Amino acid sequence: MSKVKQFIKNISPLNNRTDMPAFLYVIKVILIFWFCKFGSELIGEAFAIGIHFACGKNPLEGELFDMETITLISYYGYALMIVLILLYWKLFQKKTLAQLGFTKKFGFYFLGAAIGTVLIAVSIASVMLTGTITYNGIFSSIDYRWIALMFGGFIFQGALEEVLCRGIVLSLLKDRVPVPVAIAVSTALFVIPHIGNMADAGADIVVFAVAGLILISVIFSLLTLQTKSLWAACGLHTFWNFILCNILGLNLSGNEGSAAAVFDMRSVGSSVLNGGIYGIEASAVTAVILSLAAVVFFIAYRSAKTNKTALPA
Repeated sequence: MSKVKQFIKNISPLNNRTDMPAFLYVIKVILIFWFCKFGSELIGEAFAIGIHFACGKNPLEGELFDMETITLISYYGYALMIVLILLYWKLFQKKTLAQLGFTKKFGFYFLGAAIGTVLIAVSIASVMLTGTITYNGIFSSIDYRWIALMFGGFIFQGALEEVLCRGIVLSLLKDRVPVPVAIAVSTALFVIPHIGNMADAGADIVVFAVAGLILISVIFSLLTLQTKSLWAACGLHTFWNFILCNILGLNLSGNEGSAAAVFDMRSVGSSVLNGGIYGIEASAVTAVILSLAAVVFFIAYRSAKTNKTALPA
């Protein structure tokens, strides 16, 4: 019985114990991920319900905002969720924000934003060459206020996923297990929550959607490891999602593109070239672009690591 108690204490997410075999520690970190994710989501849902009541609506009786407004509320609720996760990190893991990845090198955020902008531009341009996405001009009526609000929301949305997958999982594992294993676990936990959005997609599109998620997660991880911070990954994540949804108005990870967008771009049919209902993140073309990008970032990471090792003591 004492061994069972010891096992439970070791893998409990409510302490910062590390004195255990590596495979048990991996289990512990996975539990920490789900504990933080589900716990913060419960608070986030309560926040969204509270906003409805504060605005004179009773969600318990089906009085809800439209889906875009609910999405916006949810994204800003992520700010509260991030705060709760940071408190958990400080109180239970007893680590600093810098150890999570929020270092003083905030400038990396803009590097990530630039990388995200380039990646999405190259991906969209490449898919357009196949004729499966068309450009129909600029919308005559653009709701800039809503777009600005969505940008703020995407800052929190992107940051939350990075805090969970790269901040908590990758940072806790990278010094206990081989880096490829740490990246693999982080990537698996990044992919799994997205699978529900693939329910209406065909098997061929699902394959490329999963491949795209794996590739972009590897890129996020390599950026985090090379810059030794979360800022670059947060910037890339936010700008990728925001540009795709609110600048181009295209589907994002299986969610319909925003009606408030700048450019009128539309998918032509449904195929592995444009990712169908899931969006270009499930495109075979995007998978090729992300594969090339992942190779570039891997070479840069290995080169930086090799140069550091080669420096004289």
